[in-house]
Amino acid sequence: MERTVADEPQTPFDSIEGALDYVRLLGEALEEADDAIQADIATARTDAAARRLEALQLVTYKLNRLRHHIDASRRILNDLRTLRRLLLSERGEVPSRSTRTSTRRT
Repeated sequence: MERTVADEPQTPFDSIEGALDYVRLLGEALEEADDAIQADIATARTDAAARRLEALQLVTYKLNRLRHHIDASRRILNDLRTLRRLLLSERGEVPSRSTRTSTRRT
């Protein structure tokens, strides 16, 4: 099957791979944000800034929840990519059940 120019993705979300790249970048940004927040938390503790510390802890909680959702999205996108490959025979022939059974016996 030959691909045409019209089949090429126009935006990062036109393909599963593009969406996976975006989700990966978002995960990296979350890691950077978490590092910055942890540094701010350490500063708030030394400054005895209780309200700021509570707010930063809430930010950490929300970042962790978002990270959980991003990880779930990554897994779902990987599953979709695998299913697409299977449906479009991108991985080659899948052995039939009788072939698998006969190779186990020998």
